[in-house]
Amino acid sequence: MTKLAWSVAAVTDRGLHRSENQDNYYISPDQRVFVVADGMGGLKGGARASKLAVDAVEALWKENPPDFTDHEAVQQWLVDAVASANQSVFTAASQDESVQNMGTTIVAGAQTEANTLQIAHVGDSRAYLIRDGKTIVLTQDHSVVMEMVLKGQLTPEQFKNSPFRHYLTRCVGHSGKVEIDRTPVELHPDDLIILSSDGLSAVLDEEQIFEEMKGSNTPEEICEALLKSTLDGGAPDNVTILAVKYCAKVENDEKDGKGEKPKKKKEKEKEKTGDRSS
Repeated sequence: MTKLAWSVAAVTDRGLHRSENQDNYYISPDQRVFVVADGMGGLKGGARASKLAVDAVEALWKENPPDFTDHEAVQQWLVDAVASANQSVFTAASQDESVQNMGTTIVAGAQTEANTLQIAHVGDSRAYLIRDGKTIVLTQDHSVVMEMVLKGQLTPEQFKNSPFRHYLTRCVGHSGKVEIDRTPVELHPDDLIILSSDGLSAVLDEEQIFEEMKGSNTPEEICEALLKSTLDGGAPDNVTILAVKYCAKVENDEKDGKGEKPKKKKEKEKEKTGDRSS
């Protein structure tokens, strides 16, 4: 089995039609855990919900990180992390009437030693795999319109143009327990994983995502290219893009990069990290 090395970057922006960015993301210092969350529930509640969610995952990573050599343990840890995020948001909403309707989507990944990325998600934030010139959606939106597509009541094209595509059937924080979808992905050299809020998918479809990132080599360049294309396309919502790029590990490469603390700007926030090897 070819061992993999990877590098990570993320960018977030409030978009062109929102007064506040209610997205949040997290990259663990060891670059093995990645999270994107898209809050909802009014100006006050949305940002708080997504921050509570990513903070809960970060707290669990600090207190009890998984054994990344154990495939099943990593999957269970990730599910537990999302469940913890759900409980954190639900408890806060239950205790404060001003944010009682807040909730958030979440898509999270945890990288194992065995070239497998475990993904867990709730809502319509997505995970994509770009491989061999194709963009594959790894997650299924938990939305009313997506359910209609699955039942054959709408075509994919009707889904894309529906004004109701963001009405969720499932989100983090609206009840004490939430159903969490799990998706394991076997990774190859040159694979690219993208986690994103629906601000990306609202503007760019799978084919456009691949086309717009052509010529971008690093995760930072990929994030910036996709963000620019989203903004050029009108950016009706907040948008967060997290990219993980994989390559074959050089056997004598002992590099063990660590993530930097997020760098905040007024309307844009970036996080750039070094390389990591399995």
